[in-house]
Amino acid sequence: MLKIPVVLQQEMIDLAKRDSPIEICGYLSGNGEAAKKVIPLTNTDHSAEHFSFDPKEQFQAVKNARATGHELIAVYHSHPASPARLSAEDLRLANDPRIVYIIVSLQNPEEPVLKAFNVNAGAVTEVAILSSEGCE
Repeated sequence: MLKIPVVLQQEMIDLAKRDSPIEICGYLSGNGEAAKKVIPLTNTDHSAEHFSFDPKEQFQAVKNARATGHELIAVYHSHPASPARLSAEDLRLANDPRIVYIIVSLQNPEEPVLKAFNVNAGAVTEVAILSSEGCE
């Protein structure tokens, strides 16, 4: 399970809509299963079908999370025109079983879908997203 405040879910959706049709990407920081902050990163690929993090931004995200007592608990990215499921490329790049991978699907822009997954040795497990009201 991953606890993501509604405001953070909406922030990821808003970022995805703002940059569509380019995929957005970034991290969620927090503690344990509780997300506390969305950390948007630049998609250096500027692509509608894949993303790459800016290495300097990625390093800064780790540094900032640690400075606030958080850890990086999830990677998120959007699928502007496809479902909220991990693509073959997503699976190939999902190499940390401790991280939750979140997809923000805008396949139907009126009803965005967020889904979360764990990937361990190629095995994919959907992770339940528990909505909460605040970031306490």
